[in-house]
Amino acid sequence: MSRPLLALSAAVAAGVITTGAVAVPAHSQTRAARHAASVRDTAISRARANVARHAGTFGFGAGQALHVKDVVIDADGTQHVRFERTYRGLPVVGGDFVVHQKADGSFKGSTRAGAHKVALRSVVPAVGAEGTAAGALKRAHGAVRNARSTPELIVWAADGSPRLAWRTTVQGLGDKGQPHGEVFVTDATTGAVIEQYDAEREATGTGHSEYTGDVSIDTTEQSAGTFALIDPLRGHVTKDAHNLSSSSLKSSSGTLFTDADDIWGDGRKFSTDRATAAVDAHANTAKTFDYYKTTFGRNGIKNDGRGATVFVHVGTDWDNAQWSDSCFCMLTGDGNGTTDPEQVDLDTMGHEMTHGVTSATANLRYSGESGGLNESTSDILGTMVEWYADNPVDTPDYLFSDQSTPPWLRRFDKPSLDGRSADCWSKSVGRLDVHYSSGVGNHWFYLASEGSGAKTVNGVSYNSPTCNSSTVTGIGNQKASAIWYRALSVYMTSTTDYKGARTATLNAAKDLYGATSPEYATVAAAWSAVNVL
Repeated sequence: MSRPLLALSAAVAAGVITTGAVAVPAHSQTRAARHAASVRDTAISRARANVARHAGTFGFGAGQALHVKDVVIDADGTQHVRFERTYRGLPVVGGDFVVHQKADGSFKGSTRAGAHKVALRSVVPAVGAEGTAAGALKRAHGAVRNARSTPELIVWAADGSPRLAWRTTVQGLGDKGQPHGEVFVTDATTGAVIEQYDAEREATGTGHSEYTGDVSIDTTEQSAGTFALIDPLRGHVTKDAHNLSSSSLKSSSGTLFTDADDIWGDGRKFSTDRATAAVDAHANTAKTFDYYKTTFGRNGIKNDGRGATVFVHVGTDWDNAQWSDSCFCMLTGDGNGTTDPEQVDLDTMGHEMTHGVTSATANLRYSGESGGLNESTSDILGTMVEWYADNPVDTPDYLFSDQSTPPWLRRFDKPSLDGRSADCWSKSVGRLDVHYSSGVGNHWFYLASEGSGAKTVNGVSYNSPTCNSSTVTGIGNQKASAIWYRALSVYMTSTTDYKGARTATLNAAKDLYGATSPEYATVAAAWSAVNVL
């Protein structure tokens, strides 16, 4: 049976309460906000009590503290409270979990990351261990120009073996002058590198201007005859970075786009009008915001109503785009300077901003299978932004970044056609670059949506095989993406792998459609078809 969601985690802060996609009338928003805050506070209090009652289940004990990250309340009152934990004041990486409880607060179960049964009491914070990471930091500074680093002592428990570690973020410039950062996690005792990953969430491609033709965009008139690319409905602003190559790029950087007649850009490829790229960036950011709010009742990237800062013309000949949590910004470059213009098409913008949604929910680690799922989440939901927009120039399809990287950068029906991505899960998938291990999740999404075999959709021919020679009948991408989003926001954690994603999506399908539904059966069949059992 379908159960629409009521997401309360940050709507109170924005003063807007939504049930599904239907907004509460303005005159009752204050009363609704107070009620929502009360329901949320009660859910958190009961969840804390459930953790205390079931301390063994959560590996919760002396020296630990819990910090609420998100709360999801279903229409029937079922509550899902997401916690992160600290030990003796230190963040525990891999210690996050979700408490699931009935409307009356009675305990239903939990979803836990790697630290749910580890002896944190064996971890004793030490002083002066930072120097053991010196070798790793030297390598990091060599990889990032104009680098500066910020170390943080943490408890590393993502692999079930808790130990002290330094998490050091190195910020600087990439090879084309774009803001770039890398995170190094090193053992505080031995100095050995535990893991290394990009601080930013990136997708690689090329761009073309005017991807969506003539569109309406929401602007703000600042004074008579002066209009600005400030979206008054969603709160995002679009700026010219002026090819800034500083790692300190933040929301206050750059120059806001302004205009005298509220007519922007010229619609040409390789345009000398710098506002042309801004048109697509501004409009497609709005479409991404609207997709999440209309489809899932999510009020912005962090579900707090806050709009992002969107920069175009970042770096010099930077052929890329990325989301940055540190400045709550979307960054797009100018292409390679010779054949490819800006990367601001619908599914690319949706992809990058979805990295922000992932960070605000499950926070999937950007390495191993979790990293592949992180990228797959952005591919899947970014593509759904394109389906939501239904733009006649950028026709919806299962070809990721086909406008900015013709004929496509990645595709869903058979990901291996790019020569690098994985169609099927294997033990080696976690060792692939996250942009290629994402193929398993993308293939699952296509099979769950459209089914196996040959098919033509919106004029594009697809032919999706299965890894177990089975036949899969799809349920449509609206249902498949709804299941994925619920799995991401309620059941996945920072260390979820593909096997965990199967469990999470089956739980989501059960919640939305029932355990005996065709949707539940298709979710299972599609995972089996990509060798995730």
